[in-house]
Amino acid sequence: MEALAGAAELCARLSREPDFDAPELQAFDATDELLLATAASEIRGLGPGELVVIGDRHGALTLGAAALLGATGIRVFQDPVLGERALRANAARLGIVDADAAADADAAADADADTDTEADPNATPNTTAGVFASHALDAELLRGARVVLVQLPRGLDALAEIAWAIARWAQPEVVVFAGGRVKHMTHAMNTVLARHFDRVGAGLGWRKSRVLTAEVPSAPTGAPFPRWGEDPDLDFRVAAFGATFGGPTLDHGSRLLLAGLADAAPRAARIVDLGCGNGVLAVSAARSRPAARVIATDQSAAAASATRLTASEAGVLCAAGCAHTPGGAGAPEPPGVCVHRADALEAVPDGWAELILLNPPFHTGATVHAGVAHRLIAACERALAPGGELRIVFNSHLGYRPLVERVIGPTRQVARDRTFTVLAATRR
Repeated sequence: MEALAGAAELCARLSREPDFDAPELQAFDATDELLLATAASEIRGLGPGELVVIGDRHGALTLGAAALLGATGIRVFQDPVLGERALRANAARLGIVDADAAADADAAADADADTDTEADPNATPNTTAGVFASHALDAELLRGARVVLVQLPRGLDALAEIAWAIARWAQPEVVVFAGGRVKHMTHAMNTVLARHFDRVGAGLGWRKSRVLTAEVPSAPTGAPFPRWGEDPDLDFRVAAFGATFGGPTLDHGSRLLLAGLADAAPRAARIVDLGCGNGVLAVSAARSRPAARVIATDQSAAAASATRLTASEAGVLCAAGCAHTPGGAGAPEPPGVCVHRADALEAVPDGWAELILLNPPFHTGATVHAGVAHRLIAACERALAPGGELRIVFNSHLGYRPLVERVIGPTRQVARDRTFTVLAATRR
C-alpha cells in the first residue's frame, strides 16, 4: 500500500495536548495513515457532511481528511473530552481552523457538557469553522453519512455500540473503514461487525496495522445499550454503555473500596467520585449519605452518561441539575449526584471536597501507563479541603502510597486483598 502523500508530515506535527503526554506516547500511529490511504478515493468524492469519524484520538483522521482529501463538514465522535480538545488544538496548530474558532468551540463544548438535560447531558454538537463538528454517538452524528472512519476500540462492547449506530442511522450505501493495531485486533471484531453488516472484509497489514471494511447495513434491531446489571452487594441497578469502564458490573477494586465507605470521612457532605465510570461509587455515597452533594466526574462520555442513568434509576440524581455551581465553604449545596464530563477535577472548586473517591485507570488508550493516575492524584491536592480525605484503590503492585503521602498528606492503609490496596490520605 502506498502512503497518502503528506499524511506522515501532518501526523508528525500533531500534539497530544491537553491530553496526558509522555516521551513514549504519541498523538498518532500507523493506523491513522493506513485508514486515510485506504479510504482516500471514497472520501474525495464526498459532499459536505458525508464523512463521519469515530474514535479519532487527537485529530489525525479528521484533520488528515480535511487537509489532504478536501473533506468538509466532518462529523466527529470522540468518547474522551480531552480527545475533543486535542482535535481542536491541533486544528488551530496546523492552521486548518482559526485559533479563535477553536477556542469558541472549546467553550461551547464545555458549556454543553455541564448541561443537565434529559436528551443527552454530554452531547457536544459544536462546529469549528465548517471543517468539523463534535457530536454524541447518535443519529445527528450519522444521519446521511456515506463513509465512516473508525479507530477500533479495544472493547467489543464499544465496537458493538458503534456498529449498531452506523447501521441504524447512516446511509444504506455507507462504507465503514475500521482500523487498528494488529496486536490489539481479534477475529471477534469481524464477528461483531458481521452482526450489523452483510459484507465484512480485511485488508492487508501495513506497518503492524490493518483495516476492516464493512458494507451493506443489516436491518437494525433494538438498541443494545444501555445495558443494566445487578450485584448482591448493591441495592441499585448499574447502567453501562459500550465504552463504559467495567460495564454494568461492580469491579473488584471498587468493591473493596465500598466495603469501607461508611468509615471514610463519615461527616463529609461534599463528596467527589473522580473517574466515575458506571457510577457505583457516586451512587453508593449518595444513598448512604442522603444530605451529601456528590460530584461524579469522568472525561468519558460513556461513563458520564452511564453514571447519570445509574443515579437516576437509584433515585439520587440531583434535582437541581448539573448547572448548579458548587459554592464555597459553608454555602448550601443541593443533595444528590451531579455528573460532569470533564478533565480530572476541573468541575470542582479549590478546597471544595471533603471526601474524594478514586479508582484510577492504569492505562492511557491501549498503553499501560501510571502517569494518568499520578495526574489525578495531583489534582486531588487542589480540590480537597484542609483535613479532607482521599480514599483511593489501586493494583497493589503499582505502589502509589509514597506518591499519595507526598502529594496529599498522612496516609494509612485501610484494606488490602490479593490484588488491590485501599489507602486513606488526609489533606494537609
